[in-house]
Amino acid sequence: MASEVKNAAQKAPKARTRSGAGKSSAREGARGKSAANERARKRAESAGGASAPKKNASRGKAAGSKSAAQVSPRAKSAPSLPKRHNKPIEAPAEKKSALRAPADAKGGLEVVFLGGVGEIGKNMTALKYGGDIILIDCGSSFPTTDTPGVDLIIPDFSFVAENASFVRALFVTHGHEDHIGAIPYLVEKLPGLKIYASALSCALIRHKLDERGIVGPRLIAVEGGDKAREGNFLVEFIRVCHSISGAFALNVETPVGRIFHTGDFKVDYTPVDGQAMDLTRIAEIGRSGVKLMLGESTNVEKPGTTISERKVGETLERIFATHRDKRIIIATFASNVNRLQQIVDICESCGRKIIFNGRSMINVSGMARELGLLRIKEGSVIEPEEMHKHHYAKQCLITTGSQGEPMSALTRMAAGEDKIEVTPHDLVVISSNPIPGNEKLVYTVINNLYRRGASVLYGSLEALHVSGHACQDELKLMLSLVKPEFFIPVHGEYRHLRQHEALALSLGMKQGNIAIAEIGSRFVLRRHSLKAGESVEAGNVYVDGLTDVDNVTLRDRRQLSNNGIVTVLVTIALAEGRLLAPPEVIARGLTLEEGQIEEVRGLVDQTIAGRDYKSADDRANFKRKLKRALTRYFDAALKQKPMILPIVIEV
Repeated sequence: MASEVKNAAQKAPKARTRSGAGKSSAREGARGKSAANERARKRAESAGGASAPKKNASRGKAAGSKSAAQVSPRAKSAPSLPKRHNKPIEAPAEKKSALRAPADAKGGLEVVFLGGVGEIGKNMTALKYGGDIILIDCGSSFPTTDTPGVDLIIPDFSFVAENASFVRALFVTHGHEDHIGAIPYLVEKLPGLKIYASALSCALIRHKLDERGIVGPRLIAVEGGDKAREGNFLVEFIRVCHSISGAFALNVETPVGRIFHTGDFKVDYTPVDGQAMDLTRIAEIGRSGVKLMLGESTNVEKPGTTISERKVGETLERIFATHRDKRIIIATFASNVNRLQQIVDICESCGRKIIFNGRSMINVSGMARELGLLRIKEGSVIEPEEMHKHHYAKQCLITTGSQGEPMSALTRMAAGEDKIEVTPHDLVVISSNPIPGNEKLVYTVINNLYRRGASVLYGSLEALHVSGHACQDELKLMLSLVKPEFFIPVHGEYRHLRQHEALALSLGMKQGNIAIAEIGSRFVLRRHSLKAGESVEAGNVYVDGLTDVDNVTLRDRRQLSNNGIVTVLVTIALAEGRLLAPPEVIARGLTLEEGQIEEVRGLVDQTIAGRDYKSADDRANFKRKLKRALTRYFDAALKQKPMILPIVIEV
């Protein structure tokens, strides 16, 4: 049957959300090695209990009853994280059941994009079949110059709220902010939500929830190769390489066929942690047949392949070897545990003490050590208060602030506002590339570091930073291994999605089998077709502190930022309908000369002259007329459009 795809309609306006709850989950059991184990497993299943634990000893205790046991998700030797406020991290229970097509699912499987398409960040996708919905990722994005005063941008959860009773679980591909940053806000709407993620991602999510005092969600730690069933979805976690540990692609089995979500990935044949991308399993899935692939597009503009993370380690080794007389300060992403491990290994090999600086760096390094992901010898790490005990050339600071964030540790150090001072004895290494839009912030920090006498290495040095996203050849490899019937590019701006489409076409995919999504797009997948459905309410929700910010507020803030505000204070005698005193004119954000202030007062006199303002309607009408008159005046006289705020005092 001929396949058909249509592009979805544009996004609909944002709306608020309401709460809901998820239901129970289970993980598909693994087959035993022997016939006896197989028979025992089947007897356990028929009795309604959980399956036998997998052979992987690093999983710790398996769930042997209906309630899952608390485990150390990474390895037996890794200490458990403290409970804090939230429920402990669980291991998924194993349970087997057959996929089936319910009678109410004649409409096919819906793929709904709530974020992460046509933009970088705010990744969130929903899969709906019959009465079951699973969510993939729930990320945030950072504000821009167009959103003054906004702390965070998260997806609009209207679709989730409207279908709250159908939501079974959230599956997290990895622990970066653009994939987990909005989870606390989602959990406030769905307090009983189950969240499947790697051990590190679970720890990062739990820390976010604890910071906001949120309790209730179930965090279920998984590893590559694990499977979890939620309603009509069977989700398998496939290990991939990325710039954070515990990253997954997702193989989702549904009644209409397999859906493969690549997550964020790169093909690194020599990963620092030895956890190579499971290309063998991906190829097996491709040979079994994949109906739809959702593929990340971030680096689609870059030819070739992404450099291995080990190259960064080689570069850092050269830097340490050639700057033995310097204290070395390295700014990098706190979540890149593999890079932290390489820095730690180099420091230990050359006898440098390690100091972690910056809140997120201290938190993430602590979590990674507790989980056994970051290995540091006893006595290698010292506190900032102990630095005076060691020669500066025997120290290495690992700090946040590689993106020039205003309140980050490196920014404070460069401005002389941190407890750790930058001196001419320092070499600062910025082991990251500026995220588009952050260039000015980064270069401001670099300039300030130079002002304090430090030497700085950044950007121009080869392999000082490598991307965690696949380039063209790796994207081609993924498409060739998965061999999807249908393809939707994700995780990229609109140009990235189109270029990924062109890449798929160059490999022989049919134009009609590729769809380009917008935020709010809904596609309906059936056994032999993928068609655009009616779009859903979706868009941005702007978070300012603890509250949402609407578009009117943002518009007012932009106007204040660009043009300032003029307040006109008018005192009127109600009985006589006249001014009791000259109007007071207060300007902020623009400069008014004395003559212009007199002209504004004259406009007030003209507006009030000869009119009766005894009724409330008359007074409201006066304020509207005065605002229009002043707007025209400033536009003509100053070519500016300040916010006009008339204040009338009635006596």
